[in-house]
Amino acid sequence: MSPKHTQTQSHPPPYWRLSGFYFFYFASLGALLPYWNPYLKTLGYSSFQIGLLMAIVMATKIVAPNIWGWIADHTGRRMIIVRLASLLSALCFAGVFIGSSFWWLVIVMVTFSFFWNASLPQFEATTMNFLGRETHRYNVIRMWGSIGFIATAIGLGWLVEWLDLSVVPVVILLIFFAIWVSSLTVPEYVAGHLHIEHEPLRQVLMRREVIALLLSCMLIQASHGAYYTFYSIYLQDYDYSNSIIGQLWALGVIAEIVLFVLMFRLLPRFGARRLFLFAMLLSAIRWVMIAQWPESLLWLVLAQLLHAASFGIVHAVAIHLIHQFFTGKHQGRGQALYSSTSFGVGGALGSFLSGALWQGIGGQNVFLLSALFALLAFVVATWGVRERETS
Repeated sequence: MSPKHTQTQSHPPPYWRLSGFYFFYFASLGALLPYWNPYLKTLGYSSFQIGLLMAIVMATKIVAPNIWGWIADHTGRRMIIVRLASLLSALCFAGVFIGSSFWWLVIVMVTFSFFWNASLPQFEATTMNFLGRETHRYNVIRMWGSIGFIATAIGLGWLVEWLDLSVVPVVILLIFFAIWVSSLTVPEYVAGHLHIEHEPLRQVLMRREVIALLLSCMLIQASHGAYYTFYSIYLQDYDYSNSIIGQLWALGVIAEIVLFVLMFRLLPRFGARRLFLFAMLLSAIRWVMIAQWPESLLWLVLAQLLHAASFGIVHAVAIHLIHQFFTGKHQGRGQALYSSTSFGVGGALGSFLSGALWQGIGGQNVFLLSALFALLAFVVATWGVRERETS
């Protein structure tokens, strides 16, 4: 078994095969986030039902990555997990063509998202294993996911205008199968079990820097709840056209791409802790800008450029530190814990609170609350986040 480990050392990372998976995985988000809800609306579902169906995806993100991470860490066969999960997510999503009743779609969303949310954390661990000591180059690979999101969001928008929203599930299913095909191109040996000494997982989780990292990531993702759930509706209330709103969404992702291109230089120069804290402060500023000057397109453009910090820097640093803190056979569960606590618990908390408070205190105050979450994340990160000492 040890030859597998030495083999990874002598092979350069297959950048384009790794990038291809990210491209198609986030292309599926570029189809799901902008167009799946409008498609459900054409089926006659209420806002409450649509919200519940989408909440299922968030809820499975809390559980699924940890289950599959445990399996991957105990078998050491991460790419088999990724391939199986990718294929099963596509097959389960195909259930939307069998029936369209509400409870049938509940079953489809539970099963498809259980597998779909399982593959990315294991692929993240695989990518970091490929990169070895060049983990700062992760961002050059991950940026292709952002490119996939933009390409699909724009391309499917044109296709929907040419045809109609009934094409949305067809495109999503094709992208899901593309994710599976791309996973077949990544060698399994990279994800092989690492036979090195490591501390028990419970001991890793009790370290202050690990607690602070996971908690601050959860809080910063909670601060995004109003943005992901109500940003488009918020701008519509200020009479922005759908095309302008779409361009603002795309601008945020473009800023994220630029950040990923530069991150491999920024990380060694400034360090993970400094970048992380700086991103938390910029996140708070971003939400204040959206809250205070929604009628100004210039301020909204500047706020969208800060997506490079609130998501790009935070995610890149978190992946980097998780790889440091969770070593050996714990890598899969480390990535799974990051995904479930930040995007799962944090995302669900932010979405729930923003939905519960939106009508009561108004959109501007909800975005100010988002800024408070970001500042709280800054306090937690200041208290505990630091890089691991390496000899």
